[in-house]
Order: sequence, then C-alpha cells, then structure tokens
Amino acid sequence: MICGLDIGTTKTAAVIASVGRDGPIDIIGFGVAPSSGLRKGVVTDLEETVKSIEAAMESAERMAGQHVSHAFVGVTGEHIKSLNSHGIVAVSGDEHEVGPLDVKRVVDASTIITLPAERQLIHTLPREYVVDGQNGITDPVGMTATRLEVDTHIVTAGSSFIANVLKCVHRAGIEPAGVIFEPLAAGAAVLLPEERNAGVVLLDIGGGTTDVAVYWGGGVYHTWTVPVGGDLITNDIALGLKTSHGEAENVKLAFGTADVAADLGEETFEVKAVSGRTTRPAAKHFLRQIIVARMSEIFKLVRSNLAENCPPEVMLAELVLTGGGAELTGVDALAADLFDLPARIGTPMHVGGLTETIKHPAYAAVVGLVLFGAKSEGAVQPARTNGKGVWHRVTSWVSEVFG
Repeated sequence: MICGLDIGTTKTAAVIASVGRDGPIDIIGFGVAPSSGLRKGVVTDLEETVKSIEAAMESAERMAGQHVSHAFVGVTGEHIKSLNSHGIVAVSGDEHEVGPLDVKRVVDASTIITLPAERQLIHTLPREYVVDGQNGITDPVGMTATRLEVDTHIVTAGSSFIANVLKCVHRAGIEPAGVIFEPLAAGAAVLLPEERNAGVVLLDIGGGTTDVAVYWGGGVYHTWTVPVGGDLITNDIALGLKTSHGEAENVKLAFGTADVAADLGEETFEVKAVSGRTTRPAAKHFLRQIIVARMSEIFKLVRSNLAENCPPEVMLAELVLTGGGAELTGVDALAADLFDLPARIGTPMHVGGLTETIKHPAYAAVVGLVLFGAKSEGAVQPARTNGKGVWHRVTSWVSEVFG
C-alpha cells in the first residue's frame, strides 16, 4: 500500500495504490478536497491545511477500504532552488572495479556545497556517470576504472517552509514517508523514457505556481518554480468581468479557452455580478483575451528562464504541459507557438486501477508521488513517532532513494 499526497493552492489530492509482486501499480483509492490554507506552495493557515488533508485522505481511504498511516508528500514553492553539481572520486579496491560504495561516494562528493543554515537539500539526482573520461554511463557498477565522476542535479528548499507542510501532514494523522519536488513527481507520471532522453520541458501548471523540469540525456538538467499559476488567470477574469473569484473560476472552467484560432464571433455567456443576485452577458472573445494574455506571460517567464539556464548543447525536442492549467482548450497550441517546440498535454500513465477517475492533467503530480513511493518501497520503513525527528527521517529516505 502506497499513498501520495499533493497539497496544492486550490485542491488537496490523495491517491492510494497497491503494488503487486511483479510490479504493476493499481490505484485503489482517490480523494480530493478544496484547499485554502496554502498560497503558492507556502502554508498560510495550518488548521485549514490540516482540514483539507484530512478530507482528501478520508475520501481516499473510504474508496480503498484501507487505512493509511504514511504518505509521500509533494512540495513546491518559490523557496525551492536547484543547481547542477559534479563529483569525482578514485575507485577503491585492488581490482579497480566500481562498486555500489564507489557510486555512493561519488554522489556524496557532488553534494559538498555551501548551503545557508535556513536551507535543506531534498534531492540529489544523478544524471550521468563518467568512467575514466568516458561519459554517458547510466550504471557504472561492475566496470573497471581508476576514476569515477558524476553529474548531479541538486534541489534545495527552505527548511521552515518544508517543516510547516510536514507539520500539517502529521497533525492530520499521517506520517511523511518522503518529500518529492512536484515537477519531478509529475514527470514520473506523464513522461516517456524516449522523451527524457531526447530533451523535454515539463510544465506543471498549478493553481498558485507553475513548476518547470527540463529532462535531457535521460536525467533532470534544470528545475524551477514560477510563483504564478491558474489563480492569476482567475483573478484577472474576476477583475475583467467584475464578478467574484468563485464565479470567475466557474466561468474559466465552463467557457475558458486559449485557442486563438477558434472563431468565437459574437458568442456570449451569462456571468453573475459580485452580489450573485443578477447576471449579465459577457463576450467569449473577451474572456479568451484575458486567458491568452496571462498564459502567454507565464510561458514567456519560463522561456526566459530556460534561455538563462539551458546552454545550446541542451537540445530540447518537446514540451509537455500538465497540471490543472493544462486542461484549458488550446493551451498546448499557444505554448507550441511561443516556445517553437511541439507540445502535448501530459496525463498520468504507468498505473492501472481507477484510471478514468484520475486520468486528468490535474492529478499528474499525485500519481507521480505514488510511482516514486513504489520505486522506494522496502528501502525505508519509517516508524510512527510523536512527530520529533520527522525531517531527519525524510532526508534520510531521500538520500537512500535518490543517492
């Protein structure tokens, strides 16, 4: 039994999966609840966040018919930063054969970086190994060499921000089994190995943030979080149509589109006034204008960041959009034009069970958390405690799984 918990700005989702002996992963429980205690990945109200976690977990457990005590938790936010690092060690042993200990040593060597006291390393992701100058090695164990090198992608987070998220999870009666940066989880759910090798940009468009992950040569090369998401569009719709935030969200879901090629003519729809007592007509082309302007702004921010952080040798072949914001009609075509790359919408793959229920871009991250959990099952068996030492156990788990 593996559980993933995605605590977002607009919703909290929980997925419970069973993992068979021969590897298949089946979703047996799913729950979702409105979320109002987070803003852009940062906890703003502990009690509200706890309530949303409890509601989502209760729904998932009821559907699965099972109680869950541990969950892999997705995290995001502007406080998360990343960098690429390099490690090098001499191969130990008389036979100069690379062993698992050498691999661990070289990955550890790549993490020798200076971090401020308020930051914590959460991921060390090996991208490729170099054996005596020969690069492109994915698994050096068993090879003969005198020198072993590794290129890694390192993700760090603000310790206090992560601690507050984990505190909410614990108060909801769930022990954190691990923390995963959400675009990495989403990538596990929606990307194919061929895309990771060829070079792909993953955009996970959530309510409060847009998470970016660049995969190249089979591994993660760059990650970043834009502190804006679908809520920015909703706010602008509310202002433009002079309505409430809730009504703006309903209008966006019912009539919103980013398809600039669609002929909307003089089509209109009814929108409620702020009071909710009266309605008035609004033009669909005006709604599209608001959506396209804001989505284009997000895409341009990402494009600028990629230009700064991905050198010319990092060849990108495709763009994959996922998250709730990717469900807007025409958003893939808009992104393809702005990035000058083929684009597709990413929906969760690699799992069975309740696929129709969760086969939506909005649930890519929570499904990916389950996939990560299945990958690490057996590596760590966290024990229930009174909450002390949670962060120590989480970082130990990350070290074992990703190191």
